[in-house]
Amino acid sequence: MSFTDPDRICGAPAVAALFACRPAAVLRLFYVPEQRFRAGPYCALLAKSRRPYREVPPEEMTRIAGTPHHGGIVGIAEPRSLMALPDNLAITGTLLPVLDGVGNPHNLGALARTAAFFGARAMLLGGMGRAGLSDAAYRVSEGGLEHLTLYRADPLASVLRGLAPRMLTVVAVAAGGVAPAAVPRDRPIALVLGNEETGPAPDTIAACEMRVTLPGSGLVESLNVSAAAAVLFHALT
Repeated sequence: MSFTDPDRICGAPAVAALFACRPAAVLRLFYVPEQRFRAGPYCALLAKSRRPYREVPPEEMTRIAGTPHHGGIVGIAEPRSLMALPDNLAITGTLLPVLDGVGNPHNLGALARTAAFFGARAMLLGGMGRAGLSDAAYRVSEGGLEHLTLYRADPLASVLRGLAPRMLTVVAVAAGGVAPAAVPRDRPIALVLGNEETGPAPDTIAACEMRVTLPGSGLVESLNVSAAAAVLFHALT
């Protein structure tokens, strides 16, 4: 996917979030007959702005969506880019997820879904380009990506240092950190989650004020990053 390719938003929850959060970005809509009732209000909105919509058979929908996991409805939207991080960033809520090179789009989508569920309104993406905002990420996020303001965070270490002292910067590590209960709650928390294979980069870890580790049985080294994030989001909020 390039910076100019449109976003393909698949599935009823993701399409609903698309129309709720950025309706002006929707270029066209496709749906199968079984989704006709659900698509009706969206079609009415598109008709007002003279943008196309069409009912299609399932086999054509698979071609349009690029996946059989389309949920019967697909919105084609203007591509979304990552925003530059403002110097005076004001975070709504108590938790700001920060991703350090998370490259798997399914993990990105799951993280966004979990972050939105726990009330996060923004996410910082370090070490990740536009490719991270793939069709799969939107589909797995179940609308979560639409509800988050997405910022670029490069170079991530300097961005993290710039967030202090307004926020407590905490990096999740597989071992050697404090338990979530020991993390202070006197400031909003910027929680850094690292790459699936290598974890957070050394300079990212060094830039954070605290390290947090989930205590486990020891039978496996760690959780998948999206699973660990869900536990940490719950514990820290």
